Amino acid sequence: MPQSFASLRYHIIFSTKHRMPQITSDVQSRLYEYFGGILRNENGILLFAGGIPDHVHLLVGLGREMAVAEAVRLLKANSSKWIHETFPDHSGFGWQAGYGAFTVSYSNCPQVAAYINGQAEHHRTRTFQEEFIMFLKRHEIEYDERYLWD
Repeated sequence: MPQSFASLRYHIIFSTKHRMPQITSDVQSRLYEYFGGILRNENGILLFAGGIPDHVHLLVGLGREMAVAEAVRLLKANSSKWIHETFPDHSGFGWQAGYGAFTVSYSNCPQVAAYINGQAEHHRTRTFQEEFIMFLKRHEIEYDERYLWD
């Protein structure tokens, strides 16, 4: 086959270490821009980003040669370093060790973006932990709650 094509969309979720509310308003929009730059450098795209002070939701498109685990590693490592260098008062910033990544069909991207956009409202009634477990159950992913949180 002379060419290869892929449409790989993911809804990626990860929290700050111990769910500390460290994504402050002065950091948030710049952080999302930084995520976008990281993905562009790897032939990916940030389609939508949102969250609240203790976690982020990213709707991303990855190139056919980028594994989701590698994309998350790059996002977390580079953004953590950038936050430490750019915001000295965030010296204790860190990301949780794990993440969730869920495939999204191209036709469902607008609904996922709308969900991400409504994060502040969702979290008036549910915690990050409750939301994350809901995603695991919805996608029929087995888990042991003893190992979910750091």
